Amino acid sequence: MNFELTEEQQSVKKVVRKFVDKEIIPYIQEWDRQGQFQPHILKRLAELQLMGVCIPEEYGGVGMDYNTLAIVCEELERGDTAYRTAVSVHTGLNSMTLLQWGTEEQKQKYLVPQAKGIKIGAFGLTEPNAGSDVAAMKTTAKRVGDHYILNGSKTWISLCDYADHFLIFAKTDHDAGSRGITAFIVERTFEGVESKAIKGKLGIRAGNTGEIFLTDVKVPVENRLGEEGEGFKISMSALDSGRFTVAAGAVGLIEASLEASLKYCHERSTFGKEIGRHQLVQQMIAKMTANLEISRLLVFKAGTLKNQGKRNTKETSLAKWISCNAANEAANDAVQIHGAYGYSDEYPVERFLRNSKAPVIYEGTREIHTVMQGEYALGYRQDKELRKQLPAWPFEQVSVH
Repeated sequence: MNFELTEEQQSVKKVVRKFVDKEIIPYIQEWDRQGQFQPHILKRLAELQLMGVCIPEEYGGVGMDYNTLAIVCEELERGDTAYRTAVSVHTGLNSMTLLQWGTEEQKQKYLVPQAKGIKIGAFGLTEPNAGSDVAAMKTTAKRVGDHYILNGSKTWISLCDYADHFLIFAKTDHDAGSRGITAFIVERTFEGVESKAIKGKLGIRAGNTGEIFLTDVKVPVENRLGEEGEGFKISMSALDSGRFTVAAGAVGLIEASLEASLKYCHERSTFGKEIGRHQLVQQMIAKMTANLEISRLLVFKAGTLKNQGKRNTKETSLAKWISCNAANEAANDAVQIHGAYGYSDEYPVERFLRNSKAPVIYEGTREIHTVMQGEYALGYRQDKELRKQLPAWPFEQVSVH
């Protein structure tokens, strides 16, 4: 085990940190207040080659390892959850799923422009009545000749108003439960696709989240991802990648909470001494410090398994559960350390607390992950080999057709 970052990883970390400190942190308070998503940030991320950092060079990416993606997400969330979320959805849920499951033609048409950041990808699994219970989805896909006709809606979709390509999951067989779900690549320009942002969110207000409506959307058969009935497996493998990036982002939020708290501890004095001298404040600081290290190690362990081309559902679930819980606790403690000022957006910690709640819910609630870990430990849950695996790193060069 090597716990040192490579020179490349250190370089990426510095680039993203500099970008966040210069182009996100000075403005995020106002963006959050106004509930404004800033698409120019995505363009800047593309210019910095960060929208396809772990996608092979032959498909338009940079070809770095999966832990480098974790570093990018960690540093972005230091600035704000909204822009880590954008990379999680675009790269983790969409592009990495295309890399794993797509045909060569699909990769050339959709993955290449996404990895370059020319096109933006999103992910449509959740529905108004189908969250953790994926098999309860109502969206349908009926094959008619060389097309499928999709009808239904998806909700809580990040980048709903800005994505060019959506991975949409729909029922092709209503009587087959989870085995009746199929995945499709849907373009925004397809007739019958509409989106609408959700307003009034507790947190991630600077992010774009909303609904996707599909009305008689005609999708070519060649836009089916995988085989009919393979959609559930594809969605779960996509979540392995998405949860990995969410966990990495949570590490960044713990770090942001710790940084803000340390600064305030040295600035604020009570009873004749810095508040950092009070032992119960030190206890909160110590817990943040420990959880930062624990969470980062769990994320890098999952990333290392990805690099080795091994199944990592168990390890990624654990990293997501522990780090997101720890981030929520760190943000809560950061508000407590700041006292009354922590309750105001004069300081960033109230935004950290609001933002920290969503990841405890999405991509598997903490309750779902708790059950998963219990089932793994008891031997009730085992992961089988998938028909297609996420490629191991370093990536092998394959001739492009």
